[in-house]
Amino acid sequence: MPDPRPAPVQPSPPGAVGALPAPPSSGTLPFAPAPAPAPGAGTVPVSEDGPGDGPAAESVREGAAAVGRQSPAVEWILRGPSGLGTAGLRLARREEPAPPAPEGPAAGTPIPGLYHHPVPEPDPARVEEVSRRIKAWALDEVELYPEEWEEQFDGFSVGRYMVACHPDAPTIEHLMLAARLMVAENAVDDCYCEDHGGSPIGLGGRLLLAHTALDALHTTQEYHPRWAQSLHADAPRRAYRSAMEYLLQEAGPSQADRFRHDMARLHLGYLAEAAWAQTDHVPEVWEYLAMRQFNNFRPCPTITDTVGGYELPADLHARPDMQRVIALAGNATTLVNDLYSYTKELAAPGRHLNLPVVIAEREGVPEREAYLKAVEVHNELMHDFEAEAAAVAAACPLPSVLRFLRGVAVWVDGNHYWHQSNTYRYSLPDFW
Repeated sequence: MPDPRPAPVQPSPPGAVGALPAPPSSGTLPFAPAPAPAPGAGTVPVSEDGPGDGPAAESVREGAAAVGRQSPAVEWILRGPSGLGTAGLRLARREEPAPPAPEGPAAGTPIPGLYHHPVPEPDPARVEEVSRRIKAWALDEVELYPEEWEEQFDGFSVGRYMVACHPDAPTIEHLMLAARLMVAENAVDDCYCEDHGGSPIGLGGRLLLAHTALDALHTTQEYHPRWAQSLHADAPRRAYRSAMEYLLQEAGPSQADRFRHDMARLHLGYLAEAAWAQTDHVPEVWEYLAMRQFNNFRPCPTITDTVGGYELPADLHARPDMQRVIALAGNATTLVNDLYSYTKELAAPGRHLNLPVVIAEREGVPEREAYLKAVEVHNELMHDFEAEAAAVAAACPLPSVLRFLRGVAVWVDGNHYWHQSNTYRYSLPDFW
């Protein structure tokens, strides 16, 4: 990688935010496991008690009453934990009055009419530390991108994204688990599928080999070295391998396998979209939404408990009602991406499928009407997500279930915050 590079990450003074050892040095593949943080370093206390009442609480009380299972668990999930960075951890439908539609949306303005929950500004000290460490990892450990891509990497604002989505992460290193995986997933998308050399031609083979960096190949002694060497062959595979190694230091076996499964879902969605691109096919709206249930953000909130430093047991994660909640959360957050990236994709070469584009073509309506209908589809999914989450909380009021549901809801809110505030990447159409 061309110089100059950021200075090596040094351990912070004891008690400082993110006071963790430096990551492994550049080029060490396989690298040594990162040392465990010093006791108390970079930690944020997470209590199960905290304030909570008002419209949010009332909304979930109504939801729980509707399913006939009012319980103290619903109140607990509303209150959420207290302490630094945890103010946004609550699960409820919060009917804030819609802002007046502006003449033309300003920079960082939420999409008018889009159902969302404002979140507190992410802790700036944590944002700065995660941003510094993720860039050092990208440059020095996995050599992820050339110098000319640096502005785009910085503009992605990984640190702000991850801190907004995981305010209850107990340490900076827990946040880095999510940050590395997010960056690695985007490297695969950009370099294999999208605008940094990606192509639908041959995508299946590239994705399969990259997936073995997450789900290791078990083969004969003769062929194992060739596979292991292949994991260093390109930036996406190097990133997947490194990010997964770090995850395995914290995740339990069922958490790791859950993540692998959701990444396989993601790759299947990539392949469906690539197949449509090769045949110049515009899917029906329902078909597009089916594809987006796989090509979506699900792998990110699925590690909510790992990043939070606890575990939702496998049998509870596998409950059909929990799976529906997770699917609805992934679907809604992915449509947020469709809506905020709409103008960016229209300006890019070729035709990019997103929900407004598919609605316009398949239902024969003008662009503005299609966009506004896509907002309505998102809102319905969000309301369904919150109602189903409240029902699961009432039906299974175990602490790990309640905390996981709350964490997924906060990830949904943080994801919207990042899209809304990232004016480097996104701007809104002039439809209002």
